Amino acid sequence: MSNAAPLWIPSASRIAKAPLTAFAAAASAKAGRSLTAYAELHRWSIEDREDFWDLIWDHCGVIGEKGARVLADGDRMPGASFFPEARLNFAENLLRKSGSDDAIVFRGEDKVSRRLSWDELAALVSRIQQLFLSLGVKPGDRVAAMMPNMPETVAAMLAATSLGAIWSSCSPDFGEQGVLDRFGQIEPVVFLAPDGYWYNGKEIEVAPKLAAIVAKLPGLRKVLVVDYLGRAEAVAADIGAQSLEGAIAPFTAGTPRYERLPFSHPLYILFSSGTTGVPKCIVHSAGGTLVQHLKEQRLHAGIKDGDRFFYFTTCGWMMWNWLVSGLASGATLLLYDGSPFHPDGNVLFDFAQAEKMTYFGTSAKFIDAVRKAGLEPKKTHDLSAVRTLSSTGSPLSPEGFGYVYEHIKDDVHLASISGGTDIVSCFVLGVPTEPVWIGEIQGAGLGMAVDVWNDDGKPVVGEKGELVCTKAFPSMPVSFWNDPKGEKYHAAYFERFDNIWCHGDFAEWTAHGGIIIHGRSDATLNPGGVRIGTAEIYNQVEQLPEIVEALCIGQDWDGDVRVVLFVRLAPDVALDEDLEKRIRTKIRNGASPRHVPARIVAVSDIPRTKSGKITELAVRDVVHGRVVKNKEALANPEALDLFKDLPQLAE
Repeated sequence: MSNAAPLWIPSASRIAKAPLTAFAAAASAKAGRSLTAYAELHRWSIEDREDFWDLIWDHCGVIGEKGARVLADGDRMPGASFFPEARLNFAENLLRKSGSDDAIVFRGEDKVSRRLSWDELAALVSRIQQLFLSLGVKPGDRVAAMMPNMPETVAAMLAATSLGAIWSSCSPDFGEQGVLDRFGQIEPVVFLAPDGYWYNGKEIEVAPKLAAIVAKLPGLRKVLVVDYLGRAEAVAADIGAQSLEGAIAPFTAGTPRYERLPFSHPLYILFSSGTTGVPKCIVHSAGGTLVQHLKEQRLHAGIKDGDRFFYFTTCGWMMWNWLVSGLASGATLLLYDGSPFHPDGNVLFDFAQAEKMTYFGTSAKFIDAVRKAGLEPKKTHDLSAVRTLSSTGSPLSPEGFGYVYEHIKDDVHLASISGGTDIVSCFVLGVPTEPVWIGEIQGAGLGMAVDVWNDDGKPVVGEKGELVCTKAFPSMPVSFWNDPKGEKYHAAYFERFDNIWCHGDFAEWTAHGGIIIHGRSDATLNPGGVRIGTAEIYNQVEQLPEIVEALCIGQDWDGDVRVVLFVRLAPDVALDEDLEKRIRTKIRNGASPRHVPARIVAVSDIPRTKSGKITELAVRDVVHGRVVKNKEALANPEALDLFKDLPQLAE
C-alpha cells in the first residue's frame, strides 16, 4: 500500500470539536503566542514543563490542593518532584460524577451482562470502603486482587485507593506460582478473587488454586470471594474466606470518604512480565498516574463526558489501570471479560454496536486476527458511534492500518499507542488533530521529551535507535518495591544513558514527525552487526495467509548471529520448500536481504505472556540451552518445550 498520502485526515469539524483544540487555545493564552500547530504545542510542553503541567491540572479540573510549586529538581531523573506541595485522592477524582447514567457496562462473554449507574458505583465503593476500614486498612497497606475485569474489581480498587491503600492486581488465569511471585513480594492485607470465571464458553474454577495461594500469603487479614459463577458462598466456605457480598452486608451505603495524600503517594504496584526472573514490582504514584491519564485521555484520546470507553484488557495488564481512569473524564466504562473470539470474532464489534462505543481499544494481534479471519465489520455492524480505534500491545503492521480503514471504518481516528507498565501510560500515541499515516504512530505525548538516539547517545531521524525520554515526567515510577537504594530502578532505565530514561524500545522517527516502533531493543537482531527490529519481519511474513503468527530470534552461530524464524501455520498447511521460498522472498522484498532468516521452523504454538505478547527472550534462552527463570509469567509455558534441541538449529 502506498505511503504517498495519509490514510485519514481529520475534518475541520472534528478538529474544532477535539478537546485538544480547546487545550491548545488555553496553552496559547498561557504562553502568550500561538500554539495551534501540534508540533509547536508539543515543543512548549517540554520546554516549559511547569506551565504545561500547571495548565493540565487546571484545564482537567483536578480535585485537590495544588500547592504553589509545580516542579522541583526538574533536571534530575530519577529525583524530579512534580507538585511537591499538592494533596489529592485518586478515587475522589474518578468518582466526581453522580446520577443514574451508566458508569459501568459489563459483559462476561455471552454469560453475564450487568450495568452500574454512577450512584450505584459510589454506593458499592462506600460499602467496600467501610469493610476495609473495619479491617484496619490504612494508607500504604496493599490490597491485591486476582480478578476478572468486572465491576467489583473497579469498585474495590476505588475503595482501597480512597483510603490511601496501594492496589495491585492480576488476572485469574495466572498460575499459583505466578500469583505468589507477584503478591508474595508485596504482602497484601486483603486479597480478592472470584469464585471462577468464563473463558471461551467454559467455566473455569479457581478454588484449589485460591486455597493454595491464600495459604502462602501469611499477612492477610481477609480473603474476599466475588460472585461470578454463582458459587461465591460455597467457594469461600471451602477455603475459610468470606464472600464479598456477605462481608459488605452489614454496611449501609453512604458517601465515600477520601483521604487526601501527597501527589507522590503510592497508588498502584504493577509488575514487569517476569520472563527473565521474578517480576519487578513497579510503584506508581496517585498524582502522576492521574495527571498523565487525564492528559492522554482528554487530549490525545479525545475522551469527553458521556463517552463510552472500551479497551480489551485483563486486570494483569496496565491497560486496565489506564481504562479505569476514564471515569475521571465522566466516561462510561465498557468492560469485557473473556475471550474476544467467543463465540466468534464479531463479539467485540457486537458490543461496540449495542453500546454505541465511542472509543474502541484493542491490540494489534486482535486486528491481525480478525483481518486474517476475513471479517468485514464495516458491512456487518453499525459502528457509527466509534470515533477512535486504538491499538497497542505490539506494533500495528501497515496491513493492519490498511485493514482498519478498508474493512472496519473509513472515518475513524486510528490511534496506535505505545508506552508500558513502566510508566503506566504512553510515550507516543494518537494526535486527533493530525493525519494518520500508514504504519506510523502519530507523535510523542504532550509533556514527554521523547527522542530516538543511536548507540553514541546522539539523536537520529530516519534511522533506527533507542527510544529515550530526556526530561522527567509525572508518571515515572516512585520506586521499585523492596529496592531501598534504588539500584534496580536505576539499572532498569538509566544505566544506558546517564540521567536519560532509556525505555528499551527500538524506534525510528519518520519524515512526517511520526514514529515507528520496531520491537523491544533487547530482542533486536544483530546479524553482521546490523540491528534489525523483529517487528519488521513480522510485518512481512504475517501477510501470508498460510502464517497465523511468527516469532523471530537471533541465534548465536559461528561467531555471529543468524536470524531464525518460527512460524505457526494455518490448519492443513505444511512448511514445504515452496512456502519457505515465498516467506524469504516476501521478507527480502518487503524489508531487506539482511532480514531474511537463515532458518525457518514450523511450530504448533508460540509462547506468550499473560497480556498476550510473544516472548522472544524466553525462546532465545531455550534455543541457547539457558534456563527460563520464570515460566509462571507465561500464559502457555508448555509451548517452550517446542523449541528445545531442534535439529534444524544444530547445523
